[in-house]
Amino acid sequence: MGVDGVGYVMEYHDQLGLSRERFADLAEQFHDDSYAGREYRRLPDYRKAVEKGTVLVAGTVVRGFPKIPRCLVLDEGIPQHFDREIAVEEKLNGYNVRVARIEGDVLAFTRSGIVCPFTTHKVRTLLPVDRFFEQHPDRMLCGEMIGPENPYTTADCYDVDSIAFRAFDIRERVSGESLPVEDRRAACADLGIPQVDLFGIYTPSEAVESTPETIDDLDERDREGIVMKTIDGGQQLKYTTSAANQGDLAFAFGLPFDYGRDFSFRRLIREGFQSVEFADTEAERRARAHGVGESLLVPMTEAIEAVDGGERLGERHTVRADPRVVDALLEHLREQGLTLDIEQDRRVEGQRVLTFSKRIQKSTDKIDSYLGGTIVNE
Repeated sequence: MGVDGVGYVMEYHDQLGLSRERFADLAEQFHDDSYAGREYRRLPDYRKAVEKGTVLVAGTVVRGFPKIPRCLVLDEGIPQHFDREIAVEEKLNGYNVRVARIEGDVLAFTRSGIVCPFTTHKVRTLLPVDRFFEQHPDRMLCGEMIGPENPYTTADCYDVDSIAFRAFDIRERVSGESLPVEDRRAACADLGIPQVDLFGIYTPSEAVESTPETIDDLDERDREGIVMKTIDGGQQLKYTTSAANQGDLAFAFGLPFDYGRDFSFRRLIREGFQSVEFADTEAERRARAHGVGESLLVPMTEAIEAVDGGERLGERHTVRADPRVVDALLEHLREQGLTLDIEQDRRVEGQRVLTFSKRIQKSTDKIDSYLGGTIVNE
């Protein structure tokens, strides 16, 4: 339960804006979890009117981050989605984090609503969280964790040695309502909180003209893409670069039996529409096709050769933190049902630097089976 501005005790259904009956049905979809002795419940998937990752904890709601729609054609998608000025900011390739203060404890929630001990430690260390929540006690700080040393993603295209946070939103913790873009950027700047780059504020027609050049620049630097949003933050739209599409394909085909056809097909479709909208010359289209082909075949053949050589496939990550934090992370990941292989474990200036692999069993077993002569029935 929570308390509103006049002292009324609000139950979870009130905070979520649901009737008791609808909340009772929804409550069955929440998963029980805990962190450092604190019990909480989280919604692992999207449901009508309630976002994935929404958390019920200590009588209050931590609203999940909304799913952002995507457009495949900027020229038509932008004016169809927006009828007023929009801010265009960089979309980063990391993992989504919401930072909230619950009964005095600053906690970092991942996209699915899990409190991550490693990320919680990092945001407490990297960010002025006490000052932020003094000024914004009922809000949550939303951002992307980026860099080569993190337990969830593998992108290394930023000028970050280990791990860093970049803010892209400040939202009401319960309602999920965004602070307007310019207010949020001013608040983060005032507190020294790093944030995503702002490319400009445009009318929809101006954005149609400017965003292709922005995408080209980001693509050349192997960056992820852009997020376009109304100034009040109420409407959002995303668009990704060819580099991001092909990077995703390469990742998926390095584990070819663990990522579904829908994952790959969506990214191939994005490449097709981008090639047409950006009016690729014949040479440019062939270069794009070459890049797509490499992103499919090269990682897949490397995976087959690795299994043929007796290796197990996995997602490799490196993390750096106090030894106790790394221990907590390993325990946390194993509690999620992951099998970890420790590849390197060392100390650097008092910090534990650990490289580990999350074992991916399905692709390993399938490839091994086919190498052994199993017949494919298609």
